[in-house]
Amino acid sequence: MDNGFVEQNPEAIYQNVLASVKQCLEEFEKTGHAREQIAAIGISNQRETFVIWDKAGKPLYNAVVWQCKRSVEICESLKQQGLGEKINHKTGLLIDPYFSGTKLMWLAQNQETVKQALAKGEAYFGTIDTWLLYKLTGGQSYATDYTNASRTLLFNLHALNWDQELIGLFGLNGIQLPEIKPSSALYGKTTLEGLLDHAIPVTGMIGDSHAAAFGEGCFETGTAKATLGTGCSILMNIGDKPLPSKNGMVTTICWSMEDRVDYAYEGVIVSCGATIEWLKNELALFSNSTDTEAMAKAVDDNAGVYLVPAFSGLGSPHWDMERRASITGMSFGTTKNHIVRAALESIPYQIKDVIVAMEKDAGISLKELNTDGGMTKNAFLVQFLATLLGKPVSLIGMPDVSALGAAYMAGLKAGVYSDLSQLSSFSTATRQVQPEAENHHCSAGYTGWTATIKNYKAS
Repeated sequence: MDNGFVEQNPEAIYQNVLASVKQCLEEFEKTGHAREQIAAIGISNQRETFVIWDKAGKPLYNAVVWQCKRSVEICESLKQQGLGEKINHKTGLLIDPYFSGTKLMWLAQNQETVKQALAKGEAYFGTIDTWLLYKLTGGQSYATDYTNASRTLLFNLHALNWDQELIGLFGLNGIQLPEIKPSSALYGKTTLEGLLDHAIPVTGMIGDSHAAAFGEGCFETGTAKATLGTGCSILMNIGDKPLPSKNGMVTTICWSMEDRVDYAYEGVIVSCGATIEWLKNELALFSNSTDTEAMAKAVDDNAGVYLVPAFSGLGSPHWDMERRASITGMSFGTTKNHIVRAALESIPYQIKDVIVAMEKDAGISLKELNTDGGMTKNAFLVQFLATLLGKPVSLIGMPDVSALGAAYMAGLKAGVYSDLSQLSSFSTATRQVQPEAENHHCSAGYTGWTATIKNYKAS
């Protein structure tokens, strides 16, 4: 990362995937199974990161990562042109560097190799699912699914296709875009670069947050999940229509099959586990992230200390991407335990901001919040979240339920599962954390958090 630029090597991403799959296959065989038993492949991926390559399949630039902020000025220009309402209506999204489209515009304007390929009609765009599919099939399959397409600022939520008007407005005429399919569909076949002795079908592709929602059984209107990973995505199923939000949410595809498309409200929290990693790697407040639970419990409260983790801006519902991270309220009595506790508390505070906005938009009150992701291992965080929301928090007990959701999608198309009713019969939650009856600090702490957010905006 340099001055807001965040990139990865596309070939390294692909090789890491192959290495991981190889390890999985070896462990699969150690449990007594055979590779011949594998019926299909599902791909789940980080949604906004993208690659652009030429007609020979060679990347024209590094993968541009979701956290990258290089397109801030482009976003401001689009807003000044009065395109916010049009873009929001068509895509369900807000003009923000978080989404792929404006960073693609930046490459088209600033990278000569991309500019030349675009002029020749030989610039191929793809989110990571598309890049992996293209590589795994030897360039034979070039496709994405509705969920990933819906995160690009180029996809029309109503028509379910690439929006040519927006592509023109963004100066991207000539860009090659993948075929769009439902999440559960036939995408092609692969031997995984020879890891299998015969080709098997790829029958599921779905963005990670959407895959988590599907894996946790968010099949009905009003069901919701929160994935607590590097960032945090909160998704609530809103049914079969793309309803607009008035409270800072984005409208997106929840998941899709060939005969059904469900939509969702989503709240995007930019920094969740990334905040804890920063405390470990840059401030060296602890050596292992698992230490943070005991450190937070070592103090009675945060003593008025607030950490606002706007390292790459604040996402939903504030959408203040110019803001920077801050730690406020410290005194000589502040210890590293207070700072760690404030960092952990910032995660539930941000989630509550989103849930409150969602409830206003949907006109309903959530009964419980399904959660997944690595941060759910932190018992202090999960209990604080349940108490702050005043709702039960269910844990699936699987660190990466996105893989389960992708497997369900692939299995549906491949005939491994018959239908949604069969998936609904599978138990997902392993335990449920109930809110504490009395905890003044949670409500008072949230009041202080809200004031901290507002005070910065007013300054």
